[in-house]
Parts: sequence; structure tokens; C-alpha cells
Amino acid sequence: AKQINPRNTDAEYLYGELEKRGIPAVIMEPLLGGRLSNVPSTIVARLKQREPEMSVASWAFRFAGSLPGVHTVLSGMTRMEHLQDNLRTYAPLKPLTEDDFAFLQETATRMMQFDTIPCNDCKYCMPCPYGLDIPAILLHYNKCLNEGNIPENTQDENYRKARRAYLVGYDRSVPKLRQASHCIGCNQCSVHCPQRIDIPKELHRIDAYVE
Repeated sequence: AKQINPRNTDAEYLYGELEKRGIPAVIMEPLLGGRLSNVPSTIVARLKQREPEMSVASWAFRFAGSLPGVHTVLSGMTRMEHLQDNLRTYAPLKPLTEDDFAFLQETATRMMQFDTIPCNDCKYCMPCPYGLDIPAILLHYNKCLNEGNIPENTQDENYRKARRAYLVGYDRSVPKLRQASHCIGCNQCSVHCPQRIDIPKELHRIDAYVE
């Protein structure tokens, strides 16, 4: 059956089943479509403090490559520097220590505090029949959240400054006619999203903040 359920999409479960059977694992999207290389600035600082010479992305690649039984890690690379960085990471691979794994677990816990939308910019939701640039809207929101430009409430001392930064960047990133305010909730986008994001819900939430 071609069902999608938590059991057959949970990486830890799938890896565990392969390990029990002695089957080599092939890992796809080790950077979650780039999200693990585009993390909040506080997380970047944390990673750089521990290993100043290592890229942010290399932590994810080392994590994947350090697991027993991993045969291949597949990642799309669009720039030569990505390929060069990945080669440096894997030739030779410096496996993570127990302390490194614990450090990454704590780092992941901190990252989960950022309520980002799990958009990978795959563009499967496009084209929108009403002309919205859905990925650009979601990615601008994530960028501002990572940079601290989405205050939790109007009482925050930097509310006006942060809101202005959000709105100026929004108009630069997404033309007015392609912004979230034009979403009518037809839901034609969500069915195509590999991350199963409730896109109209997120667009209406973003528009409410903008308004």
C-alpha cells in the first residue's frame, strides 16, 4: 500500500529496521532540502564556536556519515563550493564522537524552539492559480524568524523596528500581487507539498501579521 503514515516516514524507525536486518542505508536529503544549512544566526554561532573552520552543512553530513551501516548520502549540489565542502567533509570523514552527538542533540532541541515553516523551496506547490509566490512568502517569513524580526507581541521593545524590517523585506522579496493577501484558500497547493504543510493556513497567518 502506498500509504503515508508516521511509521513509514520516520527516519529513526526506518534506519532502525535497516540496521536490524543488516541492510545498508541510503540517506536522501541530508540537509532537509537546505534547511539544515540555513539555520538561525544563534545556532550558526553555536556551531562555529565549537568548530570554527567547519561549515554549518558539514555537521549534517558528518551526522549522516557517522551512523553505522550508512552506505551512501545523496545530496543535490548547485555550486562548486558545495561540492568542494562536501568532499572535504567526507575525504576523509571525521566521525562524530559521543560528545558531538550530544552537542547536536542539544542544538536540535534549541532549533525546535524556532517555529519555522518546513518549506524546502521545492516549488511543487507552484504555480498557484491565483499568482502567489508561495515559496518566497514562506521563506521570507522563516528568514525573518531566524533573524529575530518577528516579535511575539506588540509589547516587545523592538516591535516597530522588527516589523518594519519584515515589511520592507517582504515587498522586496515578493511583489504585491504575489503576496499572501491574495490567497483565497483553494487548497490546490497543499496536496502537492512533500512536507504536508497546510499552506493556506500559513499564508493566512502571515497575512494577518502583515496586516
